Amino acid sequence: MAEIELFQAQRPRLFAVAYRMLGSASDTEDVVQDAWLRYSGARPVDLRSPEAYLTTIVTRLCLDRLKSARASREEYVGPWLPEPLLTDAASGPERSVALAESVTRAYMVLLETLSPEERAVFLLREVFEHEYDDIAAMLDMTPANCRQLFHRAKTRIAEGRPRFRDAAAEKRPLVGRFVSALIAGNGDELTSVLAEDVGFWSDGGGKVLAARRPVFGREAVVTVLVGIRRTAQAVTGVPVEAVSIDVIDVNGEPAMVLRLAGHVDSVYTFTIDNGTIAAIRIVRNPDKLKFLERQLTGGTA
Repeated sequence: MAEIELFQAQRPRLFAVAYRMLGSASDTEDVVQDAWLRYSGARPVDLRSPEAYLTTIVTRLCLDRLKSARASREEYVGPWLPEPLLTDAASGPERSVALAESVTRAYMVLLETLSPEERAVFLLREVFEHEYDDIAAMLDMTPANCRQLFHRAKTRIAEGRPRFRDAAAEKRPLVGRFVSALIAGNGDELTSVLAEDVGFWSDGGGKVLAARRPVFGREAVVTVLVGIRRTAQAVTGVPVEAVSIDVIDVNGEPAMVLRLAGHVDSVYTFTIDNGTIAAIRIVRNPDKLKFLERQLTGGTA
């Protein structure tokens, strides 16, 4: 197989690793491209496992980015959320349960609680099923150290993981009810679909209007949602006929995409627990919507 064909065959898997490591589709594109440049320029002649070699390059590039991003994350205005990613039944290199779950918004937020090294070891072992010896070689660690990092990370993830996981198709009707209630400004119907202790996060990055602190509790979140609906037209200046709302699959789950004059304004993703919406995460930062918009317009796979 030609060098470029071999790399292209690995590209979906490399993208999957890097996106889960970084939580940024745009940064992931850069990492994968950088991996190709390094691979094509310095590939050993006797390379026995291109997959392991490329995964090593991508993982180490991601670790470098995560470590350098710490300062900017601390200075970020308001809650920081991962970039949304359009997904469908054919997306991703495999469709294992671990791989599917690991791309959901709630799971990726949990990954943010891990150190860069814990995150790398956990993903490579739990999601991409590499052996400890291989992970140790990739990260220049001992297998024993990798095991320790993995168990520490797994414990932390297990503590925060949602208790109930329904299939995406089973979540869609509830998301549809939420969308209808939001469009109508129906506070009673919004109340009926939200968990009592629902959480609300909005990521504007200081570039657009967004809540700078999380909001918790059904009554408080309903007040925020009704307020968003009531003031949206006045704030944006966009006429009603130029507003569109769709429910599509984002990060493996039904999500609400709001467009203004044809451009994506915000993406609402939901954590559903025991038949109610337990968390709402909204990305409005325009920089974090560029990749999704390209996906929606056919600009990228």
